This record gives sequence, C-alpha cells and structure tokens, in this order.
Amino acid sequence: MELNLPSKRLRYKFYILENTNDKGTDVVIDKVVIENFKGFKGRFTLPLNSGLNIIVGDNEAGKSTILEAINLALTGLYNGRYLRNELTQYLFNNEAVDEYLASLPTDKALSPPGILIELYLSGEERPFLKGTKNTDGADCSGVFLKVEFDESYQAVYEELIKAGDLKTLPVEYYHIVCKGFSRDPITPRNIPLKSAFIDSSSTKFSNGSDVYISRIVKELLTPEEIVNISQSHREMKESFMGKKSIQAINDKLTTASKVTEKTVSISVELSSKNAWESSLTTYLEDIPFHYIGKGEQSIIKTNLALAHNKSKEANVILLEEPENHLSHSKLNELIQSVKASCAEKQIIVTTHSSFVANKLGLDSLTLLNDRKSVKMGGLSLATKAFFEKIQGYDTLRLILCDKAILVEGDSDELVIQKAYMTANGGKLPIEDRVDVISVGVSFLRFLEIADKISQRVCVVTDNDGDTDALLKKYKDYVGDNAKPNITIHYDAVIDTGELMIGDGKFNYNTLEPKFLKANGFEQTQKILNVEYADIDGLHKYMKSNKTDCALKIYDSVEDITYPGYIAEAISDDE
Repeated sequence: MELNLPSKRLRYKFYILENTNDKGTDVVIDKVVIENFKGFKGRFTLPLNSGLNIIVGDNEAGKSTILEAINLALTGLYNGRYLRNELTQYLFNNEAVDEYLASLPTDKALSPPGILIELYLSGEERPFLKGTKNTDGADCSGVFLKVEFDESYQAVYEELIKAGDLKTLPVEYYHIVCKGFSRDPITPRNIPLKSAFIDSSSTKFSNGSDVYISRIVKELLTPEEIVNISQSHREMKESFMGKKSIQAINDKLTTASKVTEKTVSISVELSSKNAWESSLTTYLEDIPFHYIGKGEQSIIKTNLALAHNKSKEANVILLEEPENHLSHSKLNELIQSVKASCAEKQIIVTTHSSFVANKLGLDSLTLLNDRKSVKMGGLSLATKAFFEKIQGYDTLRLILCDKAILVEGDSDELVIQKAYMTANGGKLPIEDRVDVISVGVSFLRFLEIADKISQRVCVVTDNDGDTDALLKKYKDYVGDNAKPNITIHYDAVIDTGELMIGDGKFNYNTLEPKFLKANGFEQTQKILNVEYADIDGLHKYMKSNKTDCALKIYDSVEDITYPGYIAEAISDDE
C-alpha cells in the first residue's frame, strides 16, 4: 500500500506491506467504566457508539484520561510503557488519595484506594471473557484492569501504618490485575480488540529525535528491516572506533583519568539491541523532523500512525485533538484521511474544535461536564448535514458554555454584550460562562442541539412586524411546548410609522428602531454622537450603519436604556 502525505514542499511516500490476515472483528466497546483514575473519582460511566464517537468538554474535563484508560485496559501501556513500570501516586484520583491519607491517623482509617477500568464488549462471543465479574453484576463480555493493594503485603503495610509516618500512597505494595468478566486472567494478546492511540501533539524528544515519530517509523518496518538497521548501526560503531583519531582521543582520556585504572573511551551507544532508536533522527527533505512546522508535524504523525501496522490491525482508533497546529484547509485534509483510514472501525476522537466536531458529525458527539457524560444523538439528518457542510458555525461554544444567548448578527451581539456588562458591573458575559453567539438565520439548528443536551439558551430576536409568524417559527419552544432550558425573547409590540425607504415601508420592529424608541431621539443622538434634524433621519442613519452604531453603543459612557426583551434575556436565569 502506498500512503501519500501532501505537503506544500513535497509529497512524502511511504510503502507499507499489506497485512493479508487483517480480517478485523465485529467486537466493539459498548461502555467504559472508570473509577479513581486521575480526574475521575468514584464511578464514571461512558456509553460508546459502535462507530464514531466525538468527545468534547472543557480543559480538565477528562477527555484525554478516557482515551488513556481505554488504551491502558487494552494494552497495559501508559505513555508507551508498561504500567507496572510507570505506577505512581499521580495516576490515582487526588481526592481519593487525600481522603485515604487523612483517615490514617483516625480510628476510621480507609483502605488504600484502587483504580478500576472496565470495558464492556459486544459482538462476536468470547466465552473466556463472559461472566459477572463487573461492577454492573451483569452476565456479559468484557475486560477489566485493576490497580489494587496486594494483600500479600498486609503485614508489612500494617507495620508501616503503625509507624505513623505515611505521607504518600504506598504504590510499592500495589499490583495490577487484568482479567475478563469471566474472572480468567488475560493478557493484551487475548483481547479481541486492539487499539491505536494517536496523539499528534506529542513532542517528546530524546537525543534530538522525536520519540513519537521514531516509534511510528519503527512500527512501519518489518523485523528484517529492523535487524538491518541494527547491523548498520553496529557497523557505524565499529567504523567510528576504528578511526585513528578516535583511538588517539581514547588513549588520551585513559591516560588523563586519575579516578580509575580502567580504560576510558568515547563511542557510539550500543548497550541494547534497539539502541539505534534513541540515536537515530528522522529527517524530512534533509531537515530533522522536530525542525519542521508544527502543523506539518501533526499531519505527518497522524497519517503515519493511521498507516502503521498496529493501526491496520486495530479495531479501536483513539485520536486526541487532531486540530493541533493546523489551518482549516489542512485540518479538512486530515479529517478526510481519518474517515478513509478508519472505515468500519470504532473511532473515539477528543477535540476542542467546532470544525472537527461539525465535519465528523455532531450526531456522534458526547459532552463531558462535571464528570458526567451527555450524548447528543438523535439530531435530525437535516441539522447534522447542515453543520457538516457549513462547518464554520461555533457549535462547541453553545455546547461548552453554562448559558448561551443566541442573536442574529454582529450588531445584536455587541448590544447584548453591552447590556450584560451594564447589568453586571462591567463584567463580560463570557466571564460568567455566558456566551453571546451570532447564528445568522440558523436559530432552530442551534436550538435542536441545545434541546438534546438540555443546554440553557435564550434567543433574542426581532419580531419583524409579525409576531404570529415568529411564534409559528418557534412553536416547539413556546406555549404548551415551552422548554425549561430554552426561552424566546422578542418585543410583542408591533410598531408602525410613515417612513419610506425607497419604495418600501421602513421596518420599525428591528433592533435599531426598538433601541431608539427605548432611549428617545435626543439621548440616542448623544449615545451615537450624531445630530439629525428629525427622527426619520436618525432611523435612516441607524439602518444604514448597523455595525457602526452597535460599536458606538458598546463604547458609549452615556446612560442607556435597553429594550425590554433584551433586558429580560440578560436577567433570565430560569
């Protein structure tokens, strides 16, 4: 198979041997349960789709932890190393550890806390994984990884407690248990699921070489090719040591050493059969990999990871924040690559990008908030397709704030921001996690999303001289269909007048004329710093200069009275 990776400088080509045994499997993860792992205290449950899953949430919501937990349960690896070699107190939930340590001097000492990760599986039956050894008590297939206190150390542990000087979690007395729900011990080789964890933002370096990219390149190679590299690396050492200049330097070092009688020398590191991994550097067009642009690095890493043997064999693709360092055009290329490479696989993506979420499909989104998960699901095909095709809408702003105020355009957004600041001591809405979002004419699309996740939303809209049409438009959110989390704010009064603009009647029922009505002719002129002979001239000016007027309102130090429907939306905490 040939993998083409586009670049503004060149097109990279990597040739990968096809795995003819790659038949795949219909086993998928139905549900993940996490207890006391990093940020998750107590039991956390996350249902998963069999195909695409998009996980969103604020920083520290636990998105990365979920990917790490799944990968850990399937591979036994954390940060690319076996967990038994990486076990530390900081993998346990901080609150659980603190509660345990605080209890030790009391007569109600708690047992040492443990970590549990359960993966509930469905699909092709595996009898050796089926049983009731799970926190649900259900007879089903699955695997679990548990980090728990090893009872064989009980006597030593009790002596340690009696000494009374335990200030950290005694992880040296812990062991790791990996079993199926059948209670049978398992290894990653026994699990009918394989995972590929792709973190394109990783920037760990060793001796100038990017560890992540080096590992991926290694996994692209066949065992014979790895042997060839090792042999060539050894020949490099022999050539290096055979040079007369190096022999002279080593003789000088040995002679100059006063500490030992043993020979002191410099050489190429060959202490292990894989020493070449840490001493060789990946180059692109004769430039060390870590010197190329971050965006280029991100694309190369992700595409290589999707193409390497482990990913080809994997059933579960774990992709962390693919948007890192990428422009929209490059991100679009990457998303298409992910879709093409992960067909018929279970994909779990974390992201902070509305573009990624919209493009992949909002119907597959799960929101993490306060260690709880809310699945989107059930969006109409029309709304899902709308955001996939018009990806520029900031849907995640709606999803991640505490409350959203939806408006039509920029001028409405500025006036609402100013009104909020006036009512809240100069604080911007976003400082209170209230987001004012311009949605154009797509109010109903955003309300459908809000309804699915019970998000608090206020719509601020013009009546445009036809309240019946407005109520019909929002029929699913007003009257008997009113939602507790969604309110529609508009001026119920229909204003009229004689002003004509060209051959048409002036619309007295938009933001600008409603603002002028609330503040009066003279005060509005002060706010806008303009002078007109009559109110009709001011109406025409405000209609033709909506954004400029909104900016002047935002910056004004004059007293401002806001139309009632705007004031209601600002104060609406229901």
